[in-house]
Amino acid sequence: MRSVLVLLAALLACAPVARAGEPAVDERLVQLRGERSALQARADGAARVALLTPLRVAGLLTDALSAREGSSGRALDELPVGRRQAFAALIALNDALKQALARPGQGPNALLRTASDRAAKALEALAGDDQPLVLLVTPRVVPPRRGGGEVALVPSAPPVPPAEADFRFRPAAPRAPEPGATVVRYVPGFVPAADVDPPVEIEIVGLRLGTDAPATLAVGAWRGEARVSPERLHFSVPREAFGTDANRAQLVSSLLALRRGGRLVAFELPFLVLPDQPGSLALDQKLRWTVPESNTLLSPEIMVRAAAGETRALRRCFDAPAGWRFDKQQRRVVIVERLGWLDDVNDPTLNGGTVEFAADEGPEQACLVVSAKPVTAGARTATIGRFEATLVRDQPQEKAVLSGVRALDWNEPVRLALEPDAVERRLYVRLFGELVREFAEPMPDGMPFLRISREDNVLVLRADPSAEP
Repeated sequence: MRSVLVLLAALLACAPVARAGEPAVDERLVQLRGERSALQARADGAARVALLTPLRVAGLLTDALSAREGSSGRALDELPVGRRQAFAALIALNDALKQALARPGQGPNALLRTASDRAAKALEALAGDDQPLVLLVTPRVVPPRRGGGEVALVPSAPPVPPAEADFRFRPAAPRAPEPGATVVRYVPGFVPAADVDPPVEIEIVGLRLGTDAPATLAVGAWRGEARVSPERLHFSVPREAFGTDANRAQLVSSLLALRRGGRLVAFELPFLVLPDQPGSLALDQKLRWTVPESNTLLSPEIMVRAAAGETRALRRCFDAPAGWRFDKQQRRVVIVERLGWLDDVNDPTLNGGTVEFAADEGPEQACLVVSAKPVTAGARTATIGRFEATLVRDQPQEKAVLSGVRALDWNEPVRLALEPDAVERRLYVRLFGELVREFAEPMPDGMPFLRISREDNVLVLRADPSAEP
């Protein structure tokens, strides 16, 4: 008995146990998984699309480490170097996911991409042991239903016959259809019936996926067994197993279960499920043109005096008011008065002075030259003159051309006419009810699940399930 107690004490001393106060690796993995579940629950539509790949990498790495540690209770520094590095990469990826969700922007998103790449490499580095490993799952995105836009009509309940004793007409009170009642989809007779949604073909690539029992995948209430090929598992999942929201994209988790060596190994696989309706858009365009406006400018009167026998001239230039310009073809000079005196006798014919525009005036000026010139030696002269000119300017006019809100469709592109004379355009897109973007020219080639192109003077927008981020 004493020897048995000594042996048990030796085994307990050699067993790896996490230090007091420090969670074991398996406990820490549970914490990390719980943090990510909380992040996933808080994520809006934009975050669900942007964080899909990092979330999937983080989930695969978490499950891979869980499969290798189980319930060992080891501390982090007791792990082999490769697993310790993988654990550090997983913690960094979790932290980057928190930052990207709390502060969306280029900086946190760049850090998230770096952390995701590092975690993917750490996942591949775990391939050297003898445990199952999932490396890649396709597809990432489940396409929308083919007939999701049809109008659903719930059949009404059959009328309740009145009591035999009461022959007065009583309309039956409406009743909710019984659970499991058939939902009829309205399809006119001249419209061919929509095709049935094909199953979603899921392929899982990894190592050592062969198990003691057939591998199974559970999606919602559906559960199916895998078709096995070398290092691959294949599942044909009915499209309805994923469910669909009418307007919002959803993250749906599935569970891959493997049995190896009598132990259950599980991998959680998220999928982004696209809604029936992709969203809406609007295009605003600003047109700008000018309308000519004119006004008449009357200059002040300019007077020039010349002494007896002298000739005098005065040049004065005028600038157009701000925003206006002179129409050089629409102006004239005005000789208000010509005066002349000889021996104090007033005689206008003694004055040969002129009023005329200067030949060297600037393009934005009107320069007037007024002269007084005696016709007879000894005469005194005075000339008064002014000008009249037409001022013109281009008055800007603006008009907004609004497309209104247009619904996007998975099957038909939306075409928006482009005004050739537009000086500014703004495109507003709302995908999945939550993913909102605003674009100005030059228009981008697209965004997640939307392709944007231009054909002559038409902007073409195609909602495309294959245009993944």
